[in-house]
Amino acid sequence: MLGVDAVGAMSTPTLSHTVRSGSPEETHGLGVRLGRLLQPGDFVGLVGELGAGKTHLVRGVAEGAGVERSQVASPTFAIVYPYQGRLTLYHADLYRLADYDELYATGFLDMVGGDGALLVEWLDRIPEAAPREYLRLTLREVGEESRELVAEAWGARPAGLLKDWLLAER
Repeated sequence: MLGVDAVGAMSTPTLSHTVRSGSPEETHGLGVRLGRLLQPGDFVGLVGELGAGKTHLVRGVAEGAGVERSQVASPTFAIVYPYQGRLTLYHADLYRLADYDELYATGFLDMVGGDGALLVEWLDRIPEAAPREYLRLTLREVGEESRELVAEAWGARPAGLLKDWLLAER
C-alpha cells in the first residue's frame, strides 16, 4: 500500500523535475507551454513566496490556454476566477483563506476534476485542497530575475503532463 501524506496524495511524487528561469519573460514562456497542454480535470498547485514569479507563470498559463490577456486578474478577493479560452481555466488564490473548512464553504471542491483545468495559488496554505493526482509547482527566487521551478507530479496524468511540458524537446 502506498503512503499518503496530508494532502491525500502519494507521499512520493511519481515524477519531479527542476528547471531554472532567467527572467520574468522566460517564466511567462514556461507558463504558455504548460497552458497549451492543460486539459479539463487537470489540477496545478502553485507554491512560492510573494515575488517568486507565480503571477508571471499564471499569466503565461492563461495565454497558453487561449485566454484573452485582458481577462487575467488576481482572484485574491474572489477566491476563484474562471477564464474562458480553449478550455475553462479556473484560477484560485488561497492566500486569504484560514483553513479547509473555509475553502469548503466557497464551493471550490466542486471544481476539482470538473469541466476545466484548475490553477491554484498558495496551495501550501491549504494543502488538503489538492486531489490525489496533481502537479505542484514550487517557485523560488534564486537571483534578482532568476527563479528555480520545482515541478512535482503525483499520478499518471500529471506525470505525463510534466514530461510533455518540461522534459520534451523545446
